[in-house]
Amino acid sequence: MEKNLQAIVEEAAKNLDSVANRADWDNVKATILGPNGSLTQIAKGIGGIPKEDRPAFGQALNRTKKEIEEIFKSSLTSIEQKADLEALGTEVDPTLPPPANFTGGTHPLTNTRRKMVSIFRKIGFTVAEATEAETEWFCFDALNTPEDHPARDEQDTLFFTPEAKWNNIKQKKEEAYVLRTHTSSVQIRSLLREKPPLRIIAPGRCFRRDTVDATHSANFHQTEGLYVDRKVTIKDLKGVLDFFLKELFGDQVETRLRPSFFPFTEPSFEVDLRAPNIGKLSDQWIEIMGCGMVDPKVLGLVELDPEEWTGFAFGIGIERVAMILHGIDDIRHFYNNDFRFLTQLNQPT
Repeated sequence: MEKNLQAIVEEAAKNLDSVANRADWDNVKATILGPNGSLTQIAKGIGGIPKEDRPAFGQALNRTKKEIEEIFKSSLTSIEQKADLEALGTEVDPTLPPPANFTGGTHPLTNTRRKMVSIFRKIGFTVAEATEAETEWFCFDALNTPEDHPARDEQDTLFFTPEAKWNNIKQKKEEAYVLRTHTSSVQIRSLLREKPPLRIIAPGRCFRRDTVDATHSANFHQTEGLYVDRKVTIKDLKGVLDFFLKELFGDQVETRLRPSFFPFTEPSFEVDLRAPNIGKLSDQWIEIMGCGMVDPKVLGLVELDPEEWTGFAFGIGIERVAMILHGIDDIRHFYNNDFRFLTQLNQPT
């Protein structure tokens, strides 16, 4: 019986030597391991072997089957490798250099955020973070945004079903959750957690029900800042923003404050800049961010005395900065996961 099993192994190896394709390989396999194959027929004969010899026969049969399966596996690998080389039309040239060892890197938006954060850290700002799902109080009420404000419309903001109570300083009633529309809510949480003087920036992700196009996205990123201390003035605001924008876009940047309106600052401004080194936008005024002095009502909502404390706040889009720095004209590039785009702007870690 041992001789018969060894003969089948030799038969399999011999027949596979002349096999050149998968179809022939399947035919040889069927003659050995198929329902009517030679090894299968021997296995069926176990009933005619004395009981005391069956364990030894079974072990020998299993060893032979594993050996034959390894032979077939090795043969199939060789056939597939040969087919791949034929499809390529040439053999692998071992003298060619290996492909680039790309180890990955950070996303362009992450790089931009880190650059912005590093600038503010130079002048004493620290990073503050909070949850992306907020209550209406933190996202709107505490920022002096009334109930009839467009930002609180369901067409502009992503709401959740009201189902939780928040024990904030005003003991608000049951409220709805929202995906934060700005990172200004981090400012409120920071003022409740830490008393002034306070100097923070709050980079993070925000959400609005915007129709996606070249300049809008339902998911985007902001960096907002807050500085609260005694005797803070607009001059301090202008000085901080001028330093930041010159560090970001170069010493030749010009800036101006243009009157605007935000519920949580008074007075409020849009910040415009002009720079000679920002591509097709050079030498023209472009809007870059919003800012203003913290409204005394906002300070009162977090139990700070507006007669003692003053401050300023500002907010800037991270995508906006990245698009200006790199000459990108479509915000969707940041989210399409196009490897060519990402590697073009990537800085390997």
